[in-house]
Parts: sequence; structure tokens; C-alpha cells
Amino acid sequence: MTYWEFKGRELVNCNCEYGCNCQFNALPDKGHCHAVAGIQIDEGHHGDTRLDGLRVAAIFKWPGAIHEGNGEALAFVDSRADDAQRDALLKIMTGQDTDPFATMFAVYVSTVTTMHTPVFAPIDFEVDVDGRKGRLSVPGYVEMTGEPIRNKATGQESRAQIVLHNGFEYSVADIGSASSRTTGGPVHVEFGDSYGQFANLHLSSHGVVRG
Repeated sequence: MTYWEFKGRELVNCNCEYGCNCQFNALPDKGHCHAVAGIQIDEGHHGDTRLDGLRVAAIFKWPGAIHEGNGEALAFVDSRADDAQRDALLKIMTGQDTDPFATMFAVYVSTVTTMHTPVFAPIDFEVDVDGRKGRLSVPGYVEMTGEPIRNKATGQESRAQIVLHNGFEYSVADIGSASSRTTGGPVHVEFGDSYGQFANLHLSSHGVVRG
């Protein structure tokens, strides 16, 4: 197994309400799970292949709860990546070179029945975890925006966090509001003002790197 590790930031938007039941081992509140995710790798490697500054994204669509399977997924890999980097990123995203179920990549791929051919494209992605703001654009495929949750009465920003001591994706996530829609491609989703997850990531072949 080739060891990999990276530090980065993510914005994930799913169709659940702001809490997202999946974070608490419960069933999705809409009965199904549709999600869009973007990740900025600030520094990282897969073996001797550097991954600094690259981006990945994905669209997921499950007809029921994630663990029930039959999911559909489309992965996007930064067009700036060279052949070795593309291969490394796809291995990480599909749960290869990873301990069983140690990361969200490994967990989610085990529930996907239809994995579409990956797309190598420009990924325009910005995310401010502390500010709970971000945007993802893969032209011709998907658009996502994220912002802080706002108090319905006053309009003031509201901040909440989820802490997972034994999670497979993050240790702490800031929760915001996000909206996504597909503009083309084989996987179609659209939802707005729903769960937005902003998190700093530190992941490796063995899972979340803690402490």
C-alpha cells in the first residue's frame, strides 16, 4: 500500500437540514441523500507524488440512506494535475491505498453502485472555514455556494460546530448554509439553503490524523 497524507479544506453540501442526521448516526431527513463536495489540498502527497495546491470535487446521489447503498457518483479531478497526480488523486478518492473504511472516500465508494467516468476539468473552488463561506464551480457540471447560517429574526450570522471524536472525515466542522445545482453531466441534483459543512481536513491512509 502506498502511503498518502494531506492537509486541506472542504465544503460539502447535502439536501438535509442544517444538522444533517448522518453526522449523528441517524437516517437522512428527506429519506435520501444527494450531496456535492469540494476539497482544496493545501499540502499533501501520495508516495513520492506531491499534491500541493490541487483540488477535487464530487457529486453523490443515494436513493436512500448512504449505508443502504445503490449510490451514484461523479468525481472531478483538477485539470492542472499531471498524469501521476491524477492517478494518485483517483486512488485516494476511490478508497485505494487506504485502511478499510478509514476515510470518507473508502466508506462512500463501498456504497456506490454506479461510478461514472471521472472528469478532468478546471475546478474553481474557494473556501473559508472560519468564515463559513465558499463556492465551487466546475463549468458545465455543477455550481455550489456556501454562507453562514443566519438568525431568521435578526439576520445575524449564527455559528455552530459538530465535533466527531472518532469520525472518518474531520474532527471539527463548522456548519453553514449551502446551495447546489448541476448544470450538465450524468448526475443531476439541486437543493438550496440546506446543510453546509466547512472543515479543515488532515487525512492519511490510516484515517483522520488527530492531535
